[in-house]
Amino acid sequence: MGAVVVVGAQWGDEGKGKVVDIYARFADQVVRYAGGANAGHTLVVEGEQLIFHLMPSGALHQDTRCVLAQGTVVDPKVLIDEIQTLDARGLFAQERFLISERAFLVLPQHTLVDELRDRQAGALGTTKRGIGPAYEDKVARRGLRIGDLLSREKFERKLRANLDAWAPVVAALGGELPDVAQTVERYVKYGETLAPMIGNAADAVRRSLKQGERVLMEGAQGALLDIDSGTYPFVTSSSTVAGGACVGAGIGPTSISSVVGISKAYATRVGNGPFPTEMEGDAGDALREAGAEFGATTGRPRRCGWLDLPALRFAAQVSSFSGLALTKIDVLTGMKELQLCTGYELDGKRLDTPPYDDLDRVTPVYETMPGWDEPVSGCRRVEDLPENARAYITRIEEEIECPVWLVSVGPDREQTIVVREPFG
Repeated sequence: MGAVVVVGAQWGDEGKGKVVDIYARFADQVVRYAGGANAGHTLVVEGEQLIFHLMPSGALHQDTRCVLAQGTVVDPKVLIDEIQTLDARGLFAQERFLISERAFLVLPQHTLVDELRDRQAGALGTTKRGIGPAYEDKVARRGLRIGDLLSREKFERKLRANLDAWAPVVAALGGELPDVAQTVERYVKYGETLAPMIGNAADAVRRSLKQGERVLMEGAQGALLDIDSGTYPFVTSSSTVAGGACVGAGIGPTSISSVVGISKAYATRVGNGPFPTEMEGDAGDALREAGAEFGATTGRPRRCGWLDLPALRFAAQVSSFSGLALTKIDVLTGMKELQLCTGYELDGKRLDTPPYDDLDRVTPVYETMPGWDEPVSGCRRVEDLPENARAYITRIEEEIECPVWLVSVGPDREQTIVVREPFG
């Protein structure tokens, strides 16, 4: 049995936390393979809301092992805070959590640089969590890793070298570098707390797969924010498509058995960058309020728009979706008509997927579909959904040539229609 990879199919915020939480009940191990505390995965269980930024979303299942893999960048304070949140609810057991010794650290200078850059003209609009600068250090081969926390001498030596590299940047941006001694003291203490959970995560994932266990791979952000395939330069700093799961977890591509893409029934985006189907004015505000579209990490209002099928089609192609999880279909209830973007026009040509560049210049081609007034939050089978809601789902399946495996009809864990079990 191979691993099941769950990836975002839009610009992030698709509801991966809820879907992974639901699928985790079928899994032996959940692996977070990329990104950092810039991701906010929101879970609602029996009316209680929990937001995780680093902890794998399978953490609420007591029999599921959770792994932070080598492709992630870890802010240890955020992680320890989340561990304490779980512990307060009686859900933390040290032996079922593993942090890769190869995962890179997010350090104070990273968040500092992120904040200073965000004040500049033409900023990308990041979460200011230090993720980009941490990945910069990784590819520049000067980063510090989780394993470095276990040696004060090694950590301090590498930290000083890293700060020397950032010093000209921070000075040019008008900032001041963090104090070395204070940083060392704080991070060594983080290391002491996390030490029992630090180890060879890639080996643990490979052993789990070899033993025939069910492994669920959890991505962060979405395909259109991928560093290689996304709407560059308005992208994140890691690989958010299914192929990134192999690199991020330290496994080979033949270890993956299926890929589940996640998309809202409409589209949202946080921060700057092109968004062809964005709804302006009162219509966009109404959709934002109905869907509670405010960033789980930053609290910023999300930009909202109609479902963009060319973008979704592209996401399905680059990650080879086996199935699609469609979330927040309940938010569309009460709309008289729905618009589906089925293509773009650019310079007189019809496009079925986003262009390499100039996405900000395309004109969406819309198809109008009838809406529905019947509430859907109590539906537990596709057959229970209103006829027009079923037609909407079918149209999406036809356009992206991918079956819908899950439909979310509300924020709570139980408000879900599981059409196909992921490991089946």
